[in-house]
Amino acid sequence: MVKEVARGVTAQGRSKSYHRRGLWAIKKKNGGKFPTHPKQQKAEEPAKKAPRFYPAEDAPKALRRRAIRKPTKLRASITPGTVLILLAGRFKGKRVVFLKQLEENGLLLVTGPFKVNGVPLRRVNQAYVIATSTKVDVSNVDVSKFDDKYFKPTEKKQKKKGEQEFFEEPTEAKELPAEYKENQKAVDAALTAKLTPELTGYLSTRFSLRSGDRPHLLKF
Repeated sequence: MVKEVARGVTAQGRSKSYHRRGLWAIKKKNGGKFPTHPKQQKAEEPAKKAPRFYPAEDAPKALRRRAIRKPTKLRASITPGTVLILLAGRFKGKRVVFLKQLEENGLLLVTGPFKVNGVPLRRVNQAYVIATSTKVDVSNVDVSKFDDKYFKPTEKKQKKKGEQEFFEEPTEAKELPAEYKENQKAVDAALTAKLTPELTGYLSTRFSLRSGDRPHLLKF
């Protein structure tokens, strides 16, 4: 055993230790160089288990939303010519004839006809109508020109009224363009030709519930 003079310092020098350990023989055997060994690859670390508890506040992440517009599915009970009962809006309770479904927003194109009950060509949401079992033949009604752009106003909405405009007398209502009137007359003429006196009377009456009526038991 080599005597230590102090902690980490032996009594022999570096050269004596070199010869004592036989390092010179190992170096001579390998051509004057110490042998090198390839480093061993570290073993793959086992998969870390998910923590048992999660932080109370998650880091905010940006949501990626894709706008996918699906065409509105039409109810099976609503087909061209079906008489509908309006449940909301200006003509609530009126009976109208369904003509077609508009492609852009899925609204229903209906009419009274205007000559019968005063309901013009307009768009309604199918969530606010009751479909009846009464049908009207609409095969001779041309509705190809009616789409969502047809009902959009051509003029922009006026800005908010100021104090001066607020106290001014209201101007007269703008007259409907002649094109709209002619289209309404053409649709009314084609529809009224297929209406019987019974159907005309049915469309002209307003739907209402009386005391004692049970809506869930009614058959339309």
